[in-house]
Amino acid sequence: MITLDKSTKELFSSFCINNNLTENMEQAIEYFTIFGGLDEKLDFTIPIKELIKKVVLVNYDTFRKEINQIIGGYGVEYAILSGIALGDRKTTTTFKRAHLSFEEGMKCVDNLLDTEIIEIESSQYFLLGKRNDTKTAKKLFFTVPFIRFWFGFISPIYKGIKEGNFEEFDKRYDNYMGEFAQFIFEELCLIFLQNYNFDDEIKQIGKFWDNNLQIDIVAKTKGDKLIVANCKYTNNKLKKSELNRLVDDCSNLQIDPDILILFSKSGFSSELKSLKSEKFKLFSVKHLKQLI
Repeated sequence: MITLDKSTKELFSSFCINNNLTENMEQAIEYFTIFGGLDEKLDFTIPIKELIKKVVLVNYDTFRKEINQIIGGYGVEYAILSGIALGDRKTTTTFKRAHLSFEEGMKCVDNLLDTEIIEIESSQYFLLGKRNDTKTAKKLFFTVPFIRFWFGFISPIYKGIKEGNFEEFDKRYDNYMGEFAQFIFEELCLIFLQNYNFDDEIKQIGKFWDNNLQIDIVAKTKGDKLIVANCKYTNNKLKKSELNRLVDDCSNLQIDPDILILFSKSGFSSELKSLKSEKFKLFSVKHLKQLI
């Protein structure tokens, strides 16, 4: 059964507690990216791809029926949802992938918003003291990780899965899963910052993007401090170059943040750690335990 009535923080917390994943945050994020929102206890001693096959793929018809009931089973909506799951989430590129005009696409999005499985967000120009660029496309995102996984890895190749042939799924998983988990990591980092004690409560938080660059998280405190952060879900330690990139992006946007932050799945180089200060903070995946 798929849970639709909880926030991402609530879903993550209950997922970790119910599945005894309160200590290993790296594993928790990996499994939450796929199974988050499923209301059942899972056996995480089984290798992840085997668990997906056991829980999801062999039960394709059962999950398809439940998702059809939620969405309505219309092909156009399915095309949009698959575009959101594996694309850049922008409305313009999502509709192009689904071969829809912008007007047709937005009508479908309005219907999907009613199901509460997706939401729409705007680039946070105002947090950076910028005038909004009306040409900047809004982005769409899934509220339930499992449904996002379904439309990224199951729905587009359903024929083979339905017939019990999982070879195409294996290739798709191997090629895209690392990149796919980046979005969930960003969402959890944003929620973490929203609740982090900066001795100055955050009043507004979101993401920034334009046609040239993006910053994963931007926030303003009640004391009007500007915070910017980037999140990297990679298997390599972050180096000073990641800080330089964030500083360069801020310079290009002509903003001077009070606090810069990097989040990393795999830790940081010694050189980067030596640069930590009140203005520059580093958070590892272990810090996300505070969300439980």
